[in-house]
Amino acid sequence: MAHEISRKRHLAKTITWRIIASTTTFLLAKLFGLSLDKALYVAATEFFFKMIFYYYHERAWYKFNFGVKHKRENNE
Repeated sequence: MAHEISRKRHLAKTITWRIIASTTTFLLAKLFGLSLDKALYVAATEFFFKMIFYYYHERAWYKFNFGVKHKRENNE
């Protein structure tokens, strides 16, 4: 049975990943000594830019079958 992955799924994966990654960026910025407002600014800025880039990256990978193994359908 073939299935189709919707754009909503790609968008949901994009948003949840950005939350994880931006939190990591914020924590690293604080660890390296940035003030709270600068760390938040860095995290907020990269959140939106990288979310857009990731979404299109995910869609591009979806169009190719690199590394995907297809199972044969058994029509019995």
